[in-house]
Amino acid sequence: MSPGKQTNFYQSVWCKEGSCKTDSLELIGEEPFLIRIEDNPYSVVMRTPGDELVHATGFCLGEGIIDSLDDIKRIGYDRQMDANVVDVWLTLERRKKIPHLLKRKSYVSQTSCGICGKKMIEDLNQILTPAPDGFEIELGDAFDCMNKLSKNQKYYQRTRGSHAALLFDHTLKAIAFAEDVGRHNGLDKAIGKTVVNKTITTASLLVLSSRISYELVQKAARAQIPIIISNSRPTALAVQMGQSLNMTLAFPGKESELIIACGKHRIKTNIEN
Repeated sequence: MSPGKQTNFYQSVWCKEGSCKTDSLELIGEEPFLIRIEDNPYSVVMRTPGDELVHATGFCLGEGIIDSLDDIKRIGYDRQMDANVVDVWLTLERRKKIPHLLKRKSYVSQTSCGICGKKMIEDLNQILTPAPDGFEIELGDAFDCMNKLSKNQKYYQRTRGSHAALLFDHTLKAIAFAEDVGRHNGLDKAIGKTVVNKTITTASLLVLSSRISYELVQKAARAQIPIIISNSRPTALAVQMGQSLNMTLAFPGKESELIIACGKHRIKTNIEN
């Protein structure tokens, strides 16, 4: 098995007014990754090599293919030990529950979009349930958790080309982190780690480096994560989905300002309404 490189170096020309120089440039790696379900191609995503097994696990949870790790009978690299191909085999009981999903044709997911080209919104609404209430965070803790995201990133500072996802439990202890060229891949990997480590039921806060798009809300909702905080604004569809699923979506504004797009009741601001 020869896994691809997570970063690559290239000779580049760096120019400014009056001068140019040649230097090496480190860029984030990107390779196709095939996920096969029951020996049939299900999805090809463009991702940064690494964490393939947890990536596939998190992807399957987000798609509704599994509800828990117990639904997977076996998971591993293909027979040729190709690091870009992972096979997922489900239990008989699980296969009986999702025949409509297993009949889907394979699709290609671009780096920037988790489910582009799929007629999925109606299907997604059928497998998503509203997030539970009961978990709240202080405004200051929200910013502390956001700061921890950048401290965990090792590729972005070097390549300026990666996205990251950091998951916290209800005590605000970090339980999973992942970084990838694709924002949806990073989240799939982080969620996949919590599925494998059996900490997914404690996941309560998600911090993202990217904008909050509707497919990221979908993945978080499948994992029953009530709060998402991102460095960028959410899309209108993401907020619409977040509202319908009783989720909290927020992002930073000017200075120490946190803008809450929906679900304000989970952010304690010590201000009377």
